[in-house]
Amino acid sequence: QVQLVESGGGLVQPGGSLRLSCAASGSIFAIVRMGWYRQAPGKQRDLVATITSGSSTNYADSVKGRFTISRDKAKNTAYLQMNSLKPPDTAVYYCTADGTEEGDYGTFEPWGQGNQVTDSP
Repeated sequence: QVQLVESGGGLVQPGGSLRLSCAASGSIFAIVRMGWYRQAPGKQRDLVATITSGSSTNYADSVKGRFTISRDKAKNTAYLQMNSLKPPDTAVYYCTADGTEEGDYGTFEPWGQGNQVTDSP
């Protein structure tokens, strides 16, 4: 079984920065992609950013130029650096990863526990 543990997040003033981390552990053969989604109160969960094993990245238009996703393959960990935060960025941020497990090579796509990010004056 593969699990994701998130860290980071918190309260920051507009224009501030935060960094999220997401560490995958368990019976991992390969991770194809890692990323973050976010969900604000009363809204659906939306894509924020993803990064593939080949380091290709994809960002929501609303965060392009402000957020940067990166990955440490050796540690099975992804990072989301969030700069120039705005109040609309306030949401619970969920990490996810997809790949294959050791042994039976079954696929996995777990979610992290979520981290609250609040941008408020």
